[in-house]
Amino acid sequence: MRRNQGLAGIGCALRLEFSGPTRITDAAAAWKQVVALATVTDPLARTGTGLLAFGAFAFAESSEQTSVLIVPEIIVGREDGQCWVTRIWATGQSAPGNPLVLHPLGDEYRIALLPGALPPDGFRTAVSAGIERIRAQQVNKVVLARDLVGRVPAESDLRRAITKLALGYPDCWTYAVDGLVGSSPETLIRADHGSVNARVLAGTISRGADAEDDREAALTLATSSKDGDEHEFAVQSVLKSLRPHTSVLATSEIPFTVKLPNLWHLATDLEGTLSDGSTSLDLIAALHPTAAVAGTPTNAALNLIRELEPFDRGRYAGPVGWVGADGDGEWAIALRCAQVAPTGGITAYAGCGIVLDSDPDRELAETKMKFRPIVEAFG
Repeated sequence: MRRNQGLAGIGCALRLEFSGPTRITDAAAAWKQVVALATVTDPLARTGTGLLAFGAFAFAESSEQTSVLIVPEIIVGREDGQCWVTRIWATGQSAPGNPLVLHPLGDEYRIALLPGALPPDGFRTAVSAGIERIRAQQVNKVVLARDLVGRVPAESDLRRAITKLALGYPDCWTYAVDGLVGSSPETLIRADHGSVNARVLAGTISRGADAEDDREAALTLATSSKDGDEHEFAVQSVLKSLRPHTSVLATSEIPFTVKLPNLWHLATDLEGTLSDGSTSLDLIAALHPTAAVAGTPTNAALNLIRELEPFDRGRYAGPVGWVGADGDGEWAIALRCAQVAPTGGITAYAGCGIVLDSDPDRELAETKMKFRPIVEAFG
C-alpha cells in the first residue's frame, strides 16, 4: 500500500521457495513457467489485475531465510478510485468463494524491542572497523546494520502493526509478505509496459524540532559532502546495473531531499525505457544488492558485512513487492522492517552507509531514527 492504493492478497493458491546465489533468477524462470501454464481471464487488463505473485527475497545468497513467491487465492486491488477482485485457483479445482468480509482487529498488544546480536556498543565497534577498512582502501563504502528482537503474543493480529505503518508513513511502501512487515521509502524498481523507474535513497538526517530547524536540517543534508558521497555511490550502482537493460536512462539532475515523518533522505529518481524485454524479476536480479544496502565495491562490501555483522540479515534489505503475469511489477527494498516468525519471535533491522567521514555515534543515532517506524508500530 502507498497513499491508500495498492494490493492485498488472501489465502495461498501457490507458494514457491528459492535459496542460494541464483534465488532471484530461479524465481524469474519459475514464474515464467507458471504464467505459461495458467489460463487467465482478465477483462480489465490493467496494472495489478490478472495473475500475480507477492515476493520477498533474502538479502544474502548464504541466508537461511527462504525467498518466496506467493500467489494468493484472492487479490483485492485499488488504484485511482477504482477497485477490483481477482480469484485464483488450481486447474481442476473449484474457484475460491467470496471471503471479503470485514473481520474486526484482534486484541491490542504492545511489545518492547531490545538489542539483539549486535548491541549499541558492538555496532559502534563495527562502524569503527568499517571506517578503518575504508581508510585502508579495501572498500569505498559499506552498509552496516544492527538488530532489535522481541516477541509478539500468540495469535496476534499483525494488521494492527501494518495499519499503523500505513497510516504513519503514507508516502512509503507498506508491505507484509510472509511475516516480513515494514514501510520502505525506497523503490528498487517499477516496470510498467516497457518503462522503468526507481528511487535511490542514501544520506539521512533527523527532522528538526520546529519549522526553522527542519529547514536547516534539510539544507545541511543537501550540502553535506559525506552524505553526498554516500548517495553518489548508490546512484552509480543502480545506473551500472540498469544500463544493459535500457535504451534510455535518465536521472534527476541533482539529488533532492525527501521528507518523512521522522527524517530527511537524500534522493535521486531514475527513469528509463526497457530494451531487452526484461521482467521486473530480471531487473531486481540485476540490481540486488545496490550500494545503498551493501556498499561498493559490491563483493568487498558483502565480505565485510559478513565479517562485522554477527547475524543473518534474512530478508532485510532484500527486494519485496509483486510481479504480474506480463512480468511488470513493483519492488521496494525491505527497509524499516521486521520479520515475524510463526512462533511470534520478531527481529527488526536498521542500517547505515559507512564512508570515510562517518562517525560511530552519529551512525548509531541514525539507526535509532530508522528503527522508529517499527518500534512505534509494535510498541
